[in-house]
Amino acid sequence: MTPDPSALPVPGALPGALPGRFVALVPVKPPVRGKSRLQGVDDEARTALADAFAADTVAACLAARGVARVLVATDDAALATTLASTGATCLPDGATGLNESLTQSAAEAARRWPDLFPVALTADLPGLVPDELDAALVAALGVLEDDGQAFVPDAAGTGTTLYTAPAARFVPRYGGGSASAHTSAGCVDLTTRTDVPLGSVRRDVDDLVDLATAASFGVGPRTRGVLDRLGLF
Repeated sequence: MTPDPSALPVPGALPGALPGRFVALVPVKPPVRGKSRLQGVDDEARTALADAFAADTVAACLAARGVARVLVATDDAALATTLASTGATCLPDGATGLNESLTQSAAEAARRWPDLFPVALTADLPGLVPDELDAALVAALGVLEDDGQAFVPDAAGTGTTLYTAPAARFVPRYGGGSASAHTSAGCVDLTTRTDVPLGSVRRDVDDLVDLATAASFGVGPRTRGVLDRLGLF
């Protein structure tokens, strides 16, 4: 059986305790809209997988030393109840797009936890390793304390899986070619600021090919359970 990535040691992992300086913002689409590109499985399986991806992403955020709070925006009431039971704060989404949702979440986070930096993560990182997320956050701190913005590109190098900025400068640019958009806006690519591998932070899942790749490196227990039930990977 493939191991749970949260239990794996990370080469070069940071020693000691990293103080919780961040609130993780995780937007989750409702089942009818989420993971529509996961072709090759039926609607029920797509929903189960999308929910599992989100649950494992949130669990990794909660386990990261640098994350003090996790704020989930979703209109999926059942999933919100599940995630809230794990320690996440869940709010209705109410936004029409991802960037709007994240901007609203960042504003709410600033109201609730003004001392924390907002960091956006996509909800499709089922193999996210807390130590790798911490490495990205440590790299980001220097940028944010200089009032800058930072991001992590996806494995393909064209999209974005993580974006962070001080609350007053928080302007995410998710969408087609978001890595280029963030770079053009002056955001620092955090893969250039740390020697710790950020593979799990970059490894988002949009389709079954991505899912097979993620599974080969290791995914969280919720995703692994669904894959085993479906007989996949």
